[in-house]
Amino acid sequence: MFYDILALIGGLLLPLAFAPFDYPILAVIGLFLLFASWLNVSPGRAFLRGYLFGLGQFGLGVSWVYVSMHDYGGASPLEAAALTFVFTAFLALYPALAGWLSRRFFIGSRIYQSLIVFPAVWILGEWVRGWFLTGFPWLQVGYSQIDTPLAAYGPVLGVYGIGWVVAFVAGGVLAAFHSARKPRTLIAVAIVLVLGMGRVLSGVSWTQPAGEPFKVTLLQGNVPQDMKWQPEFQRETLQMYTEMTRKSWGSRLVVWPETAIPAFYHQVKETFLADLETEAAARGTDLLIGVPFYDQTQDRYFNAVVALGETPGIYFKRHLVPFGEYLPLRPVLGFILDILEIPLSDFASGNGGQAALVAAGHPLAASICYEDIFGQESLAVLPQAAYLVNVTNDAWFGDSIAPHQHVQMARMRALETGRYMLRATNTGITAIISPKGKIDVAAPLFQRTQVAGTITPIEGSTPYARWGDWPVVVVLGMGLSFAAWRRRRILQTDSSAE
Repeated sequence: MFYDILALIGGLLLPLAFAPFDYPILAVIGLFLLFASWLNVSPGRAFLRGYLFGLGQFGLGVSWVYVSMHDYGGASPLEAAALTFVFTAFLALYPALAGWLSRRFFIGSRIYQSLIVFPAVWILGEWVRGWFLTGFPWLQVGYSQIDTPLAAYGPVLGVYGIGWVVAFVAGGVLAAFHSARKPRTLIAVAIVLVLGMGRVLSGVSWTQPAGEPFKVTLLQGNVPQDMKWQPEFQRETLQMYTEMTRKSWGSRLVVWPETAIPAFYHQVKETFLADLETEAAARGTDLLIGVPFYDQTQDRYFNAVVALGETPGIYFKRHLVPFGEYLPLRPVLGFILDILEIPLSDFASGNGGQAALVAAGHPLAASICYEDIFGQESLAVLPQAAYLVNVTNDAWFGDSIAPHQHVQMARMRALETGRYMLRATNTGITAIISPKGKIDVAAPLFQRTQVAGTITPIEGSTPYARWGDWPVVVVLGMGLSFAAWRRRRILQTDSSAE
C-alpha cells in the first residue's frame, strides 16, 4: 500500500515539472518514485501502480480538458467532469501497461531493471502514446527540460532522447540505492557523463543563417470564443485584424492566428482578401492568414493557412484534433457530438505531400493548432524550410495551464529543427521563438496586441531533422528485444536445470 501511494504521489509531482510551474527536477523525482514502486512486484501490481501514477499525472496535467468541454464545448459540469475522467482514465493505461510489460517480459537485478528496462519501457510507451489513435504526446517528460542543460540533446535526439536521459537519471539514482560501493560509483560516473554531454552539445551550432534578417509581426486578436462564429460579429473581426495589419506595414511578414477569418475562404477570396492582398503588396508585406476552407467540388472542409504576397499558396492541416475537428470511431462515440457544441467539428485532413508555403522570400514549415506538438511531422518540408510558423487558437483552453504547456512544446520544435518559430495565437501565447527554443518576445494572455521582432532565415539540418525519432526508438527497441531474449534464455536454463 505504501508504494501504491508513492506511485500516485509521483504522478502528481510530474506535471509540476512542466510549464507554468517549471520545476524540471520533479520529472526525475516523479519517475524515481514510479520506478521504485515497480521493483520486485508482480506484473499485476506494477500495472496498478502505473495506473495510479497515470491518474495523478493526467488528472492534474490535463485538467484543462474540463475547461474546454464545459466553458467552450457546451457540456454541463457533470458531463464535462465525466468526459474528463474517462479521458484521464484512458491515458493512465499507458504508464500502467509500461509497468506491466517491464515486469512481465524482463527480469534481472534491480540495477539492470532501473538503468535499462524501466527507462526504455517508459520512453517507448510515450512514443506509442504519441501516435496511437492519432496520438496525444502531452506531458512527455522531455518537454519539461526545455530550460535545462539537457535541452541540448533536442537537436540531436529530439524530445524522446531528452526524455530518456531524464528516465535514465531517475533509474540511475534508484539503482545507486541498491548497489554496492563500486557499482554505485560507476553509476554516478555514467550519470555525470550523460549530464555533461548536454553541456558539450549546447556549444554546437547545427544550422546557419540563409539570408538577411527580416521583421515579422504576429497578431493576437483575443476574439472571444463564444462570439467568434456569430455572423453579426464577422465584420468587426475582419476590421480589427485589418487595422492591426495596417499598423504593421513596416514588417516583411504579418501572421494572423488560426481561423482568424470567421468565414470560408471562397466567401472572402475575391472581396476582402483580394483588397487586403493588393494593399499589402503595395507596401512589400506578405501575409499568412488562418481561414477555414470549403472544397465545394468534394463537399469537404479544411483548416487552412493561406499565403498572400509574392508567392501565393495554401496549406491544409494534416493532423486533426480528435473531438475538436473530427470525431474518431463515430459509430461508437457519436453521442459526444450531442454533448459538445463545437462549430466546424468535421474537418477533413490535408494530404502529406503538400509543398512548402513561401513568405518573405523564403519557404516555411507551416503547422496549425496542435500539429506543433508532433515533432516528426514538423520535418515534412525540412531542410527546405527556412523557418517555422504555427497558427493556433488556444482560446479553447481558457485561463488554464494548457496554453503554457502548448508553447513549451512549440519551443521544442524550434530547438529540434534549429529554426525560428513564429507562433500566432488568438488569445495567447503568441511568441517569436529562437532556434535554441528560447522565447525572444511574447504577448501576455488574453490581450489584443501585436508581437514584432526580427528573425533570420536558417539553412542546414540538425541530426534530429535528418533522422527524426527513429534512432531513439530503434535503439531502445533493440535494447528491450535483447532484454526479452535474455529473459527467455535464463528461464530456459532454469527449466533445464530442474
